[in-house]
This record gives sequence, structure tokens and C-alpha cells, in this order.
Amino acid sequence: MHAYHSAKEIGRKAKQMEVMPFNDISYERFLNQEKLMGSRCRKCGALFVPPRTICIKCFGIEMEWIEMKGKGKLAAFTCIAIGPPFMAKEGYDRKRPYVSGVVELEEGVKVVARIEGLDGSKPETIEIGTPVQVEFLHRREGENLTTFLAFRPS
Repeated sequence: MHAYHSAKEIGRKAKQMEVMPFNDISYERFLNQEKLMGSRCRKCGALFVPPRTICIKCFGIEMEWIEMKGKGKLAAFTCIAIGPPFMAKEGYDRKRPYVSGVVELEEGVKVVARIEGLDGSKPETIEIGTPVQVEFLHRREGENLTTFLAFRPS
């Protein structure tokens, strides 16, 4: 990782971000690059993660990409004992539930994600307001790489 970038390189990267459409495919590409990206309305400043093409506050259509810091606090959670098949493959079941939660990012926007590092079998030990940090979970199936958004207590 380089600490310094030329003005030309920074401009090229900014342009590349601008041309990426505000959709799930772009969002997932950023996750694969370990970037938590959202969209910001240029008209009213509202933030959205995952990104939106239209602002639901002012109905503006001029959106821009913005990278989130990836820090926040746990706002709500649930412990899931019977999840989708891919979670069962990872060993989660009734004896070992996983935690899913709502994280309020420092930027003020809320995002739903998996919460790692907490014991889903003991929900009474999990506290609302726990500081968390973003974590990117990479899973490969054949040629396909999928990255899941997660958070872990910081």
C-alpha cells in the first residue's frame, strides 16, 4: 500500500468511483476491495448504506460515492439459530446461533450486518451501544469470491 499518490492517480480513482452505478453490484465490488461505501445526496447531504440512486429525504437524483470509516456502535441485534444453508455450512445451528445486528456508523447512517465475536447462545451478555469495527468476510466457491459485511467489537 502506497502512502502517497500522484494528483493524476487520485483524479483517476475519483473519476472511476463516479462512473460506477449506485447498485448492489457496485456495492459488492467495493466490499470485495474491503471498502464500505455508501451514497450521499449532493442536494441535502443524506447518507445511504447500501447506496441508493435516489434520495428518500429530498428525492434528489445527484448522488456521490462516499467511503465510510467503518466504526460505529451496536444499535440492535438478534441471535439466529436457524439460518440460511450457507450459515449452516459454517457451523451455525440451534446450539451455536449467530448474531445479526444494526450498526449505527459514526457518520450517522445505520446498516444491517453480521456481528462477529459475540456469543449468540448468550444474548444476555450482548450490550446495545457496544463499539464495533467493520470486518470483511471473504468466501470463495469455485471461481466466485463473495464478501460479506460484518462488524466485530473494537
